[in-house]
Amino acid sequence: METIHKIGRRKTAVARVYVSKGKGNITINNREFDNYFTTATLRYKVQQPLALTNNEKDFDIKVNVFGGGITGQAEAIRLAISRAMCALNEENRLVLKPEGLLTRDPRMVERKKFGQKKARKKFQFSKR
Repeated sequence: METIHKIGRRKTAVARVYVSKGKGNITINNREFDNYFTTATLRYKVQQPLALTNNEKDFDIKVNVFGGGITGQAEAIRLAISRAMCALNEENRLVLKPEGLLTRDPRMVERKKFGQKKARKKFQFSKR
């Protein structure tokens, strides 16, 4: 099996995932998986596609991720791993699609407009 390369995005985070045969090691930005994601919730999000397809110990995953915050990065990695699992076996799509793991979340930060304090907040209006 050759290495499979997939990309996942969430907000401003971009994750490039390289999946190859192995023992289940996950390396993120040349750091250990448990060292990079310290909370159990973020670890669960990253491992969710592997757990649903029963591939936790079958593949080594190398991840390059940049931009955004730690949660956005975790969800970008989750999308990329889900796409890689579908590339490996098309039957995985039937498991991952109902869970919503193959859907790119389009929500982004709304831009600040000129003449306003923030994206929607206005400066205080004084009538007199």
